[in-house]
Amino acid sequence: MTAQDSDNWETGVYQENQLDTQAEEPGAASPTQQKSWLVLYLSLLLRRDQLAQKAGQLFSGLLAVNVVFLGGAFIGSMIFNSVAITLGDVWVLLAVLKGLSLLWLFYYLLGTTRRPHAVLHRDPHAGPIWVRGSLVLFGSCTVCLNIFRVGYDVSHGHCRSQVEVVFPIIEIIFMGVQTWVLLKHCKDCVQVQTNFTRCGLMLTLATNLLLWVLAVTNDSMHREIEAELNALTEEFSGNNSACLCINATVCKVFQKGYLMLYPFSTEYCLICCAVLFVMWKNVGRTLAPHASVHPGAPSFRLHGVIFGPLLGLVTLVAGVSIFVLFQIEASGPNIGRRYFTLYYAYYVAVLPAMSLACLVGTAVHGLEERELDTLKNPTRSLDVVLLMGAALGQMGISYFSIVAIVATNPRELLNRLILAYSLLLILQHITQNLFIIEGLHRRPLWEAVPQALAGKLPEAPRRGSLLELGQDLQRASLAYIHSYSHLNWKRRMLKEISLFLILCNITLWMMPAFGMHPEFENGLERDFYGYRTWFTIVNFGLPLGVFYRMHSVGGLVEVYLGA
Repeated sequence: MTAQDSDNWETGVYQENQLDTQAEEPGAASPTQQKSWLVLYLSLLLRRDQLAQKAGQLFSGLLAVNVVFLGGAFIGSMIFNSVAITLGDVWVLLAVLKGLSLLWLFYYLLGTTRRPHAVLHRDPHAGPIWVRGSLVLFGSCTVCLNIFRVGYDVSHGHCRSQVEVVFPIIEIIFMGVQTWVLLKHCKDCVQVQTNFTRCGLMLTLATNLLLWVLAVTNDSMHREIEAELNALTEEFSGNNSACLCINATVCKVFQKGYLMLYPFSTEYCLICCAVLFVMWKNVGRTLAPHASVHPGAPSFRLHGVIFGPLLGLVTLVAGVSIFVLFQIEASGPNIGRRYFTLYYAYYVAVLPAMSLACLVGTAVHGLEERELDTLKNPTRSLDVVLLMGAALGQMGISYFSIVAIVATNPRELLNRLILAYSLLLILQHITQNLFIIEGLHRRPLWEAVPQALAGKLPEAPRRGSLLELGQDLQRASLAYIHSYSHLNWKRRMLKEISLFLILCNITLWMMPAFGMHPEFENGLERDFYGYRTWFTIVNFGLPLGVFYRMHSVGGLVEVYLGA
């Protein structure tokens, strides 16, 4: 060993000893320790913010639960003890809740959203076009419904209290303001006054939920009284003790309009509850800067799809024809059994085709190479919950029908059709939910940029414009589409199936939404379970079934666009 090598070795040993000595000194702090302390401090701040957000959600959720229980107790007492708690008492409670909700809606519209840095992010998945269109359509129908109700009450003013006119007027104001706020701010991710905003949203949600419960129960009571009065009129003619209208023609218009628009009020309340829940989940939520950008998102076009729309239009035309025939027959005193047979035969023909299409679509989803979208998405999670929950309404009616038919006489032609209809309806709900949920969890084609192409993307400059980033993402999306052109037959099949199911669900939504209810009018389950019991089952299940069909259309549109 030379002298120079010996000096270098001693110098290295000395430096290592110095480093070890510094590390052992308690007062010395390494850069790694400083970084760990900073990360720990930031994680504590983040955890504190998350705990505060959870506490706000818990408190506002408890507020909504208590309001719903209070209103439910009033409505239940009105049903079972109408002497102590009347319908007027329930209207007073709901008027108070509407007034409080209106105050918060005005404050949110004129105060919260105008604060600096109030809405830094907007959820791109919340409030799609079909939800906003449904809000406007059903909200307008609900306003017209209350106008008919005001006219009907005024025409009976000589034998009714004029105070009853105040309640529909309050509801018109509440529906109008609420629809405007939800249309303009359904995508908001509020960052200021988060706890107060959560409480306001939950109060408004609870109010809409109670309005839906009252609409369902009040509808069943109205139908029961109407059926009983018709029976009494047939047996005892000439009884004029009831409160009669002065102008019979005008009152008939008000009554027909009220009965025709009544189902839309229940759908409007359910949609408002869904939108308010998404807004509640988005309070305090932060999104990435590029999260609200959907590069290359396609518009709704057919893209050469032929067989799906053609079969769907045939189903739609046949459904409309059966609906018109049934409504014409329903305007008379009795409905012939052949119309019930025609109605259930139509369903028995359509439901297997829809189930088969859903099974094929689910299999095609399994063959696809698109990635699963595993990112947290409150809107998509709510869509799945609503699909599963709303399907329980019609499925519950079907199970009750199956038990009634099997226990009585399943050998008649009409009973066999009703039994087949109930079984196929359950199967169709299950298969359609699988197809829609699988499609919603697939990454849309314009967002599915593979890693090989993503690695070739040029790095965006730190102060570059969003236009350049959007152009890069669009080029990557076009390259992805070109690379996976051999999957075109799968995407086309998904689009064919989606359009066929969209038209079928629109047809099956239209029939019960506009007053076609053979489940009650055929008399089989009503005689088996009793008048009041079966009416309660039908009036709780049918609005959910109508909501399911409408919500399925929105989900299928998302699947179509994503394919």
